[in-house]
Amino acid sequence: MALIMQPQWLPEPLRDGYGLRHVSPLKRSTFVSGRSMPRRAYTATPTQVEVRWLLTDVEAGLFEKWFQQVLVDGVSWFACRLRTPLGMDYYKSRFVDIYDGPTLTASNRWVITAQLEMYKRALLADGWLEMPDGYLHAAIVDAAANREWPSP
Repeated sequence: MALIMQPQWLPEPLRDGYGLRHVSPLKRSTFVSGRSMPRRAYTATPTQVEVRWLLTDVEAGLFEKWFQQVLVDGVSWFACRLRTPLGMDYYKSRFVDIYDGPTLTASNRWVITAQLEMYKRALLADGWLEMPDGYLHAAIVDAAANREWPSP
């Protein structure tokens, strides 16, 4: 089954209160002596994201129906456009529980707050640590290539 896409009418989440919380991949065993031994138990763990959307009357009404009907009251995974340190992209996500709101603001808009679970942590692809300058200066290379690249 294809992944459900976030609707075009759903705006980007607000920056206020936006944050990523990674689920720990570690397990820790504590010994009688008081020492402990941590170890990696998992290689792919989810990330929880706190989001808030500021919506118009029409968008809030559509959101509630989309959540109920398309996402089956938040059970289904969907491709959500989120910002991570890697930039804006679509990440496989789902709601942890039902959203809070809609709450009316002074500007006659509705705020919907929710906690999303990203399927896995957004990380660079393997190999970038061998040549970190390629990633650190990617914007310079991109600008130079777009300015100097010959036109077809």
